[in-house]
Amino acid sequence: MPLAIAVIPVTPFEQNCALVWDDATLRGVVIDPGGDVPAIRAAIAEHGVAVDKILLTHGHLDHAGGAADLAETLGVPILGPGIEDAPLLAALPEQGARFGLTGMRAVQPTRYLAEGETIVIGETPFEIWHCPGHTPGHLVFTSVSQGIAFVGDVIFRGSVGRTDFPYGDGAALVHAIRTKLFPLGDAIEFLCGHGPGSSFGAERRTNPYCGDPAA
Repeated sequence: MPLAIAVIPVTPFEQNCALVWDDATLRGVVIDPGGDVPAIRAAIAEHGVAVDKILLTHGHLDHAGGAADLAETLGVPILGPGIEDAPLLAALPEQGARFGLTGMRAVQPTRYLAEGETIVIGETPFEIWHCPGHTPGHLVFTSVSQGIAFVGDVIFRGSVGRTDFPYGDGAALVHAIRTKLFPLGDAIEFLCGHGPGSSFGAERRTNPYCGDPAA
């Protein structure tokens, strides 16, 4: 079934929260509701989507800060990220306070996710890949059949996620991109956490931080 995507920029960081749904059934998910929950709810109502779960790629405030409120409002579970990000989710109020953002609530996911599992969006299965480096438990959701990936802050158009945190690991991030994501195929397009998306092929050929020098 074809998937539809609406991007809702949230928080002062302009994070690309994604409402993703099956065009035929109108069943869908919200990925990375970092905040501005009323705007997310308005998009859900506008498109008539029946949201059945919230997915988190990682535990930073601009991706997870609105998850608790949205889950309570919709009565749906929160799935992900990897359990390695549990300390970040617990510290969301402190993360928000550092940037002057109030209302951030700690998140206890209904279930953490791990590489090798699949989750279903609408009626489409998505593979889960553990891509640490930006955060220890960062996950990427990919569907080869749909040609789409939701990569959070792992990779951007022409760049990669920050690794200058105490828990960051630049080598691990690049290794995950090159060994897990790029082999999925050049044609796969991705929505990233900030800015415009791209494709794995374009980034493999041109990205100065993780591209293939031989491409």
